[in-house]
Amino acid sequence: PSVLSARQGYESAIVRVESTGKVTAITGSSPHGQGHETVFSQIICDKLGVPMEDVEVLYGDTAVVPQGVGTRASRSLVVGGSAFVEASQIVREKATQIAAGLLRVDPQHVTLQGGRFCVEDIPDSYVTWADVAREAYGPGALPGELTKGLEATVYWQPQDYTYPYSANVATVLVDKDTGHVQLRDYFYVDDCGTVINPMIVEGQIHGGLAQGIGAALLEQGVFDSNGQLVSGSFMDYAMPKAHQLPDFTLEGMQTPSPHNPLGAKGMGESPTVAAVPAIVNAVVDALSHLGVIHVDIPLTPEKVWRAMQDAQDSFYNEG
Repeated sequence: PSVLSARQGYESAIVRVESTGKVTAITGSSPHGQGHETVFSQIICDKLGVPMEDVEVLYGDTAVVPQGVGTRASRSLVVGGSAFVEASQIVREKATQIAAGLLRVDPQHVTLQGGRFCVEDIPDSYVTWADVAREAYGPGALPGELTKGLEATVYWQPQDYTYPYSANVATVLVDKDTGHVQLRDYFYVDDCGTVINPMIVEGQIHGGLAQGIGAALLEQGVFDSNGQLVSGSFMDYAMPKAHQLPDFTLEGMQTPSPHNPLGAKGMGESPTVAAVPAIVNAVVDALSHLGVIHVDIPLTPEKVWRAMQDAQDSFYNEG
């Protein structure tokens, strides 16, 4: 398990051009709000030159989906996306050979431009994906030793680690009478490698920071003396609401990873993981003049107030 986690495991992808020229993409990585369908479609569109509306992404159906490792550990784009890169490239190369046969030229003289397979330097001599797909599934023989159909299945296995990087700065205001912590501003600088969809990345940062803020200030599993969970619903388990979050100031860098064809590093966990220590450090810094050096999360008003009182009591006792 440690090796699987470290190397993130493999991921599967199927890219199939149907007889209509439309594309079906099947992934073993199941999304639950991260935008996999959009990003995987973008990758395929970039490689095959087809419009987004011609790509359908399927997942979670055991009748059609190949075995996969799944969504976790900031791996879906890094591993699942890389599988789609390779599968799309295999399909493109086969389609180019079929197009060359239809155009009666050598494959090296065929280029893919705007969704058309064109003869090099003769843009008016072309065939479409629909033409190629009909030939791929038609009754006639294909060029050379090509087999019928137009699809590829890839299990992509990463060979090395990828790490996203971020710098986080939180500014807080602590009420010395109540211990209430107000998060005033949050600055986040991220390097998640190559960004495929900036809007989705920004959304993941917002959501991740909200989760980290909740963990730092509010969220807690509380049990009574009998071991019964008493914070098992959203009535009692506190999570931040939109109006409780500050405006986020976001900046980004893109340093491509050398360990996958996309240059991606992953995005899902960096803001969540980093937000907690950033906020705790800000609170401890605000209280450092009182002698506070640590407060356990979540930083509830009671915990912060008691930390201030304990620090003051310790100061007077030592005095």
